[in-house]
This record gives sequence, C-alpha cells and structure tokens, in this order.
Amino acid sequence: MTTPATVELDTKDLPAYCPNPAMPLWSSHPRVYLELNAGAETKCPYCGTLYSLKAGAVAHAH
Repeated sequence: MTTPATVELDTKDLPAYCPNPAMPLWSSHPRVYLELNAGAETKCPYCGTLYSLKAGAVAHAH
C-alpha cells in the first residue's frame, strides 16, 4: 500500500480542495472542499491526501 501524498498550502491556495491541480486527470475523483483551521491538517475523504497549512499561513473565514 502506498502512503498518500502530503500537500502544504499557503493562504493564496485557499479554499483548499481535492483533487488539486497537480494531480493527474486519470486519478481524479469528485471535487471536495476541505476545511483547514490555523495549524490544522485534514485528509481528503476520497484519496487520503493530507493537506496542511504552511508555517505562518493564516486561514481566514469567508
């Protein structure tokens, strides 16, 4: 079994969603938006990719 990728996001990359633009089209799944709070990590419920905010990045509520 392979370990899911980890993606670090900056403020400009929010709102976070998966599949992200770097993922190949053949491995895509329905787009899902992910909630990231300050210092938090979250996993995609479809593929298990881990998303986290870079150090110093701030998630603002809309």
